[in-house]
Amino acid sequence: MSPRTIPGSSGRPRPLRLLGDPALTGPCQEVTAFDGELARLVEDMYATMYAADGVGLAANQIGVPLRVFVYDCPDDEDRRHLGHLVNPRLVEADGPVVRGPEGCLSVPGIEAGTPRHDHTVVTGFSVTGEPRTVTGTGFFARCLQHECDHLDGGLYVDRLTGLRRRRALRAAAKAPWAATAGASGR
Repeated sequence: MSPRTIPGSSGRPRPLRLLGDPALTGPCQEVTAFDGELARLVEDMYATMYAADGVGLAANQIGVPLRVFVYDCPDDEDRRHLGHLVNPRLVEADGPVVRGPEGCLSVPGIEAGTPRHDHTVVTGFSVTGEPRTVTGTGFFARCLQHECDHLDGGLYVDRLTGLRRRRALRAAAKAPWAATAGASGR
């Protein structure tokens, strides 16, 4: 991906995996080859995220079990954060825990107040293997934590408890996409 191109402009949107799909429940594998295939995957991930009106997307959400995610997400001051991370590691999540609305492209149309730390630091690599450190606050910190959870086999609904969890899972079971996705109350 050239630094002058629009991310995703050469990619093709891929089908999203939805709640209940086994691709979303296991930890993803480390990327070992920083090659053209990885660059194509990242481009397709951007194209998929934009086509679905998302702010982040993990590789397993399109059925690829690799530790990669992309994002185009504002923070609470409406500053845009655009990028990707390969083999990301959440190295810091601190500050106050804030319960805020959270949704997911793999659980379309359903949001719930989800607790997340207000500050996050994630390390990883670019698609060409260059080391990167990404720091986020507010909504962008929430996005980074959300995508890291995906790569470890988790969804935001796994962080919900009590009535919030029951409501979200009930809504997912009744959603139009549930029959094809095999949505269940894991």
